[in-house]
Amino acid sequence: MDKRERSAIFRQRLQDAMVRAGLNKSTLSAAIGVDRSTISQLLSDKHARLPNAQVIGECAYTLGVSADWLLGLSARPERANDLLDVALSMPEAARSSVDEQLFAWHQEATGYKIRHVPATLPDFLKTPDMLHWEYRQHLGKTPDQAISAMEESLTWLRSRHTDYEIAMPRHELESFAAGTGYYAGLSVQIRKDQIANWIKNYDHLYPSLRIFQFDAHQVFSAPLTVFGPLIAMIYLGRHYIVFRDSTRVHAMTDHFDWLIREASVDARDFIADLEALDIR
Repeated sequence: MDKRERSAIFRQRLQDAMVRAGLNKSTLSAAIGVDRSTISQLLSDKHARLPNAQVIGECAYTLGVSADWLLGLSARPERANDLLDVALSMPEAARSSVDEQLFAWHQEATGYKIRHVPATLPDFLKTPDMLHWEYRQHLGKTPDQAISAMEESLTWLRSRHTDYEIAMPRHELESFAAGTGYYAGLSVQIRKDQIANWIKNYDHLYPSLRIFQFDAHQVFSAPLTVFGPLIAMIYLGRHYIVFRDSTRVHAMTDHFDWLIREASVDARDFIADLEALDIR
């Protein structure tokens, strides 16, 4: 880009930023400590002139934009720290799909494929008895709230406007069937009813819903959800790490697709796998 072209871009963007900020030549010149005539020259199409770095920096700071944008080096006017705030956030996370923010992200991604690695088993496929057991001692959320959220999520999924893929470690179902680890103390009857409920719902929702299982001895994933090309989210426990920039959303999409390629149990075999579980 030659000097005249960059000067024209600077002139137009400076003028646009002044209008958005509600500043005129006098107020901007006073704010950055230069003569009004200096601003007039910068805005005049008769001069292919660019100011020095000090003036550019002061203009950018006062107008709340980036110097790169003023100079035509960036298409985004936000400053670097503001761009980071847009691209990366850490909202608080609820214990489950009771979280209204989580459900809002699902709705925002309607029509896109959603990719999900759950922390335990998918909440929206759990029975009320399972949720009562799981949330009976939870701080801040009640079993009834979890059940209501589960029913709302399942109703949304049954609308079939969105493909939903889940990848989960094989050992999670094995632990559930045996009643060990996280599922210690969960009665055999609740676990049997839960399996029957999964089979019924999965048979109804497939292929809009597809659940794959991977061998955690071979591959690993933190809990995460990718909402189409819009949002990628990692679940920490108390917070989500949320990305909206395309580079990281794409990277997490590739990670999930890798889990699917390495799956030891294909989505087509999920019901047969459930039926073969030894509940004890």
